[in-house]
Amino acid sequence: MISPVLVCTDGSDLSIAALSAGLALLRSGLPLVVVTVIDEPDVSLVTGTGFAGGVLSPGEFELMGAASAGAADAVIARTCSSLGIEGAGSQILEGRPGPAICQLAVDLSAQAVVMGSRGRGGLKRAVLGSVSDHVVRHASCPVIVTS
Repeated sequence: MISPVLVCTDGSDLSIAALSAGLALLRSGLPLVVVTVIDEPDVSLVTGTGFAGGVLSPGEFELMGAASAGAADAVIARTCSSLGIEGAGSQILEGRPGPAICQLAVDLSAQAVVMGSRGRGGLKRAVLGSVSDHVVRHASCPVIVTS
């Protein structure tokens, strides 16, 4: 089996435009896996912490998780449709995006990761970090970042 190229998206117009530019640099015919990352569910919303009780019932927590997964499915579908790659695989990851993408690249022996950069300003990047910066520094394969 040929190792895939990871196509990482947040579903925004900027992300899709950046991915289009990045994919244009690759040879066609490579298998693609469209990836998006959602926040890891916070079980303390149900269990509570310390003296504070939970604010959600288990059923509400499940509905919240299902809504996140549904939104992630929509992001992937929109990206595939916009890029004309309906036959691509897909992955919804949970957790911090940078480490999650790097781990998936290892797990799938990815040939490359293609992603956009929102181009955060200096202060926001210093405080919040950058997913693309993390992936460039830690990925096990080449990374194409476009904006």
